[in-house]
Amino acid sequence: MGLGAVFVPYYLSEEQGWELHLEELHRALESAKGVCNPVALYVINPGNPSGQVQSRKSMQEVIRFVSEKRLFLLADEVYQDCIYGEKSEFVSYKKVLTEMGPSLSDTVELASFHSASKGFMGECGLRGGYVELVNLDPAVLKYIKTLFSTDSCAPVLGQMALDLMMNRPQPGDPSYPLYDMETQHIRTTLVHNAKRAVSVLNSLQGFCCQPVEGGAFAFPRVYLPPKAIQKAKEVGMQPDTFYCLRLLEEAGLLFSPGYFASWHLRTSWRNY
Repeated sequence: MGLGAVFVPYYLSEEQGWELHLEELHRALESAKGVCNPVALYVINPGNPSGQVQSRKSMQEVIRFVSEKRLFLLADEVYQDCIYGEKSEFVSYKKVLTEMGPSLSDTVELASFHSASKGFMGECGLRGGYVELVNLDPAVLKYIKTLFSTDSCAPVLGQMALDLMMNRPQPGDPSYPLYDMETQHIRTTLVHNAKRAVSVLNSLQGFCCQPVEGGAFAFPRVYLPPKAIQKAKEVGMQPDTFYCLRLLEEAGLLFSPGYFASWHLRTSWRNY
């Protein structure tokens, strides 16, 4: 990575619906000793590409962990409007942090990210987003404001989309009935697509996919036959990369390899 940064991975529990376990965070932090000095923890909720929605209990554990280890919490929450699990609910890290009381809410450094380019709106051609910074040192915040002000080419269309996302039509507004009808249609379609994607993937031989609770991706595990694994080794590829390449060449299907401890495929189901 650039500027001498080091990536320290931690892994979610696939067997438990891609849950984030506190023990795994401790393991990852311990593994960094002698390699780097970790300064931040990056969390994606809802998950990308795993599709899980983090529970309030898990978020509280993460907040206590970063407080104890003096880490900057980076919360990627761009899929917060895409929730499909019947028992799933999105809660922002800022809300959970605030409810945990002053000893944490006044000290834990948090950056929360959202975007009009992803999630429910999915305006991928309009690059607009924001970050909310909580409990940052004023001296650091001054440099961040300077950094954000140096871009001389403002993404005007993206900013317009972001304004529409943040200031949506409200009941009583002339445009609200049409807005409500269209958004309900989109939400219904996304829920249908998520369930359909998981159902189809789990019906395929050699595939296993956890339920999608949120986000825009499914992350199935693929069990490849020994001959395919051997062939991948012969050409110097990871088995999931080799499989994705063959899918593209022979079937015209574009998937991304999971680059996970076991073999997975990353696939978006929004347009199924």
